[in-house]
Amino acid sequence: MQFSFATVSLALFALSLASPVPVPKKAAATSSASTASATAKAAKASSTSAATAGAAAGASVLTASTYNDIQISGGTAGTAETEANALFSKIDQTNLAGVSAADLAVIKATHDAAEDAETSAFNPAIAAASGDAATALTNGKIKNKVLKLTAEVLGIQIDAAQGGDGSDLAAEQTKLTTNIGLDTAAAGQASTAVPFDATT
Repeated sequence: MQFSFATVSLALFALSLASPVPVPKKAAATSSASTASATAKAAKASSTSAATAGAAAGASVLTASTYNDIQISGGTAGTAETEANALFSKIDQTNLAGVSAADLAVIKATHDAAEDAETSAFNPAIAAASGDAATALTNGKIKNKVLKLTAEVLGIQIDAAQGGDGSDLAAEQTKLTTNIGLDTAAAGQASTAVPFDATT
């Protein structure tokens, strides 16, 4: 049997079409690199998500201390607002609902310690003093009241943000504003701290 050149060529062409085309090595490598990159991005996103979730859960940022370590009554009058706010500067004021129970406990304990210092330490000391010493102690008491009321207002704000009662906020804010004004009016005058045994 004889085959023409055209017939043989056509048969070879048909066989080449039926054969599988191999995947170029470069394309396979690119696919592998893309998969690795996607995996890395997913891992990073997961890590970021976990960190965000941890922050949202309300990690504690405050540490319990003695009253004597955090009191702001010494030095001079006029800076009580700044000093009191500095003690709570780590609290995220934009997310009070996320403040941890431990931090809220420290804030409320700070209020209680300052209130006890006012009644049990400052008041007796002022009553027993006179002249410039009494004035300096009074300035110290006012700075202590700013500390107490700053903690009180912040505690109420956090309670309200977390679904609690915030009805006392306006009244306590007014007291805080009044005492900040008294401290500011005495700016530059001596201010005396009174040691007191309490913890936050």
